[in-house]
Amino acid sequence: MSGTIGITMGDPCGVGPEISVRALAEMSAEDRAATRIYGNLATLDAAREALKLDLDLAPYVVDIEVEGAPLPWGTLSPIAGDAAFRFIEQAVRDAQAGTIGCIVTAPINKEALNLAGHHYDGHTGMLRSLTGSKAAYMLLASERLKVIHVSTHVSLQEAIRRATTERVLATIKAGNEHLKRIGYDKPRIAVAGINPHCGENGLFGTEDDDQIAPAVAAARAEGIDVQGPISADTVFHRAYSGTFDLVVAQYHDQGHIPIKLVAFDTAVNVSVELPIDRTSVDHGTAFDIAGKGIANHGNMNSAIAYARKLVAGRTQQG
Repeated sequence: MSGTIGITMGDPCGVGPEISVRALAEMSAEDRAATRIYGNLATLDAAREALKLDLDLAPYVVDIEVEGAPLPWGTLSPIAGDAAFRFIEQAVRDAQAGTIGCIVTAPINKEALNLAGHHYDGHTGMLRSLTGSKAAYMLLASERLKVIHVSTHVSLQEAIRRATTERVLATIKAGNEHLKRIGYDKPRIAVAGINPHCGENGLFGTEDDDQIAPAVAAARAEGIDVQGPISADTVFHRAYSGTFDLVVAQYHDQGHIPIKLVAFDTAVNVSVELPIDRTSVDHGTAFDIAGKGIANHGNMNSAIAYARKLVAGRTQQG
């Protein structure tokens, strides 16, 4: 398996090209040689000019044609949405073939993606479809807080329906295996309750008792160090303070809010249980500042560092 990482440029009209180029420019020569950007060279060169950088990008770019490139910065475009899809599609093919060891994704715009006829809820659903994977979980990782989600881009009503014993158990197991892979011998996992105070013995709903508690018991029976359900108003603070290594969040905002509070610029989005490795920045396309050369690339650097950790870990296992 290759030690090269592949960065997908994201929406050509957003900040993805800038943060990709700036990250590449700051790498050591050795790391740069083990990096490829899947995108459009004309767009990346326009980003390089906005950043006032002197770097020949051509050796590091898998150049994919985009009609009219470079497109105007900060615009919602179906052409850009289709291009973002094609960058990812090519990177997935190369990851499956072993040409690259991990994909790092810059932000896409879901509206542009759908305008182009690619109907996905985001990167994770797209990657699951492209790889034929039955399941994929979103894990947000920061230094002091890591969260894996039972569901993500669905309504709150649908998220409650999806919090079945089977799905919660599968999420616990996926998070446990991932943390083992990155160096935790016996991960300490907490499962957040779905209702206020975990339902207060049925006063505020019975889902925690009927659906979530049995999943925790089943995971413990398999030897996983897991506790819960624990009231969501305290569990993230306890994890941040060092009591737990990972929190299983029941729905999108329950997990995203605490991560974005404590690690807004550094948290990494990791897809767990796909047949390929993928990390991502945890922010959007920021059309309002695209092309101005001011986008913060710290989150991209964190996603790249996590990707290199995954690639190195798999190489050692092999």
